[in-house]
Amino acid sequence: MEEYGLILIKLIAGFMGLWVMTRLLGKKEISALTPFDFISAVILGDLVGDTIYEKEHTIPMLLFTLAIWTLLSITFEKITLHLPKLRKPLEGEPEILIRDGRIDMGKLRKNNLDFEQLRMMLRSKDTFSVSEVAYAIYETNGSLSILKKAQYEPATREDLLVPVPESVLPVSIIEDGIIQRDTLGSLGHDEEWLAKELRKLGYSGPQSVVYAEITEEGELAVISSVSH
Repeated sequence: MEEYGLILIKLIAGFMGLWVMTRLLGKKEISALTPFDFISAVILGDLVGDTIYEKEHTIPMLLFTLAIWTLLSITFEKITLHLPKLRKPLEGEPEILIRDGRIDMGKLRKNNLDFEQLRMMLRSKDTFSVSEVAYAIYETNGSLSILKKAQYEPATREDLLVPVPESVLPVSIIEDGIIQRDTLGSLGHDEEWLAKELRKLGYSGPQSVVYAEITEEGELAVISSVSH
């Protein structure tokens, strides 16, 4: 039982240490991770795992490992942030695979990519023909950013001479049947107004609504539950 207790304590210490490390290093989406970030995370996980399950590795050693790794990671981030000349050799730089509609075979080979991989990345961007692409940039995190040729870009309101309303962020006012009173009040409405609007849409009350929001147009949009 003592062994299980020690593992539990190490797990808690490791969890808290990783949480602090994550907060110090800042937020980053999985899709934004560079190959170095990914390898770093794998190595860190292996180090923490070994420390937790090896008897001779103590909790201070676990915390020391996390502290040193955090310090190295922060130092690396600061170097790449404040020394632009070192950023390219340390992190790499984006590569233009398609320029002016022409494929750069040299850049394609340099990044160990073939045409099927290129087409797959284009399809992930809802582009099914290479001929539609004006520029394709291979980012340092392995993703592909594209700029389509003008004739393949979707028409915008401005292109169609349609009035462009001011962009407003939709705001939720009901979540899982619970009214978000603070949000509702900040919009200048009260529960009486909400109940009235729900009745107009055929709902007896917020308890029959899974989710409701005020849209960009200022209208109430409702998603109901299975029965109402």
